[in-house]
Formats: sequence, structure tokens, C-alpha cells
Amino acid sequence: MGVETIGEYEIEFEGVHLPEKEGWGAYVTVYGPSHNPMHRNSIFPTQHVSVETIFSTQEAAEVEARRVALTLIEHHR
Repeated sequence: MGVETIGEYEIEFEGVHLPEKEGWGAYVTVYGPSHNPMHRNSIFPTQHVSVETIFSTQEAAEVEARRVALTLIEHHR
């Protein structure tokens, strides 16, 4: 799983093995700014993204998940 902070946003992106599809899925979580440093504000809860695509490697799924996360942040600003 990759974790990256971009400005006030924290993204988690992950390639998850999909045994029923014999490949990998892209998953994303995006956290936004929070007034309480002990609480993360999930603005986009963990979700399977690019569901129409089955990736052949975990790394490819993570690249796609990160790309989607960056797009979500741009649209949220």
C-alpha cells in the first residue's frame, strides 16, 4: 500500500489481489483536512476504482489507484 501527502490531503492507494478474477484491483482512500490532529477526515472512503480494469500486477493497480486519487483531490479543491 502506498501513502502520500499532497497539501492537506492524505491518500492511500493499494493494489488488492482479486482471486476470482485472477488479477489485481485498484483501491483508494482519500483523507482531507481535519481540525483535530487525532482524527482523519475521510472524504473518499476506501473504494475499488477503475472497476472495469483487472490489472496484471499489484504495481500497475497501485499506479492507477494513485492516478485516480490525484484526480479526486483536484476535483475536491
